[in-house]
Amino acid sequence: MTIAYNVGEGSIAVGAGVLAGSIALAGFGFDSWIEVAAATVVLSRLRAEVRGGEVDEAKQRRALRFIAITFFALAAYLLVEGVRDLVAGDRPQISVIGIALTATSIVVMPLLARAKRKVGEKIGSRLVLADAAETRLCAWLSLSTFAGLAGYAIAGWTWIDPVAGFAIAAFALMEGKEAWQGELACDGEATMGSPGTSSGCDNSHP
Repeated sequence: MTIAYNVGEGSIAVGAGVLAGSIALAGFGFDSWIEVAAATVVLSRLRAEVRGGEVDEAKQRRALRFIAITFFALAAYLLVEGVRDLVAGDRPQISVIGIALTATSIVVMPLLARAKRKVGEKIGSRLVLADAAETRLCAWLSLSTFAGLAGYAIAGWTWIDPVAGFAIAAFALMEGKEAWQGELACDGEATMGSPGTSSGCDNSHP
């Protein structure tokens, strides 16, 4: 469900963001596509665990490092474009589609995170609990993007779109750091914010 929803969300957000000239909305969409890649890595590891097969740790580590680089590239793009828009005073168009999409995600993502956490606790999987924490982070990302889009539509502040883009860049940096350390698919406790936790993979159940 995470993968299917983010594919649709990313496609709509990028299209609407390009049409409206909104870097925040376009960045939100690109982030959704990167989340699809991360969720695919999590899914492949979970399937291997359920089937009792061996996980190619080196291959997954390389995949997560690539995902981390894409997160960092997205953050750099949003920062550069945001500064440029602030200096030039560019005005994006109001995106009703973007507002509706992010408002929907504010509702869907917490429900999805709660469902994942229930399943993770039921089957005793740190992996699923880690993915639930990542989905909660997406809910906050949806909220910050919605605030930027709605704030511009209501008040007409030209600076709010790039500022929302900066917030998305901060989320992208956090997600990139987790992916680089292998936490998206390995250590659920680290992903959920325990400081100093090792990023090594642990397939044992709590």
